[in-house]
Amino acid sequence: MKRLIIVSDTHGNVKGVEKLLPLIKENHYFLHLGDGIRDLAPALEVASKKTYFCKGNCDFIGSVPEDGILEIEGVRIYYCHGHQYGVKQSLLSLALATKSRGCTVALYGHTHLPAIDEWEGVTLINPGSMKFSAGEGGSYCYLVVNGEKITPVIVGENGY
Repeated sequence: MKRLIIVSDTHGNVKGVEKLLPLIKENHYFLHLGDGIRDLAPALEVASKKTYFCKGNCDFIGSVPEDGILEIEGVRIYYCHGHQYGVKQSLLSLALATKSRGCTVALYGHTHLPAIDEWEGVTLINPGSMKFSAGEGGSYCYLVVNGEKITPVIVGENGY
């Protein structure tokens, strides 16, 4: 069994990332899905080997990847910011892109709205935004992968 902490759209909320440091340390993976990857400094100091991230539409750092794939306990997970798939209009393009990569789970951000959906046999998870800390209007996702079973939980809720 592996546990992941997933955030997106921190937009300068370094303190929100700092509040998650105990969780980041005790879990197996930490993912930032873009728009605020500069906010990762505290996490990289304590957990660089288990931290993964991708560029969002508001991240202007050239060497950061736009997406990635993790394989955890046989589950292939595609992660991206989501803007490149028009996720504010529909999740179909993201679901199809995920399937084309041989993945069954997609992690994305961009909309600032937490969501867990199923499209075309793909589980799509948006942790919402951490522009505000969890419990103060922001949210993140706690995801457990146990064999082929995944259990996503949204923690907090977006206030905008």
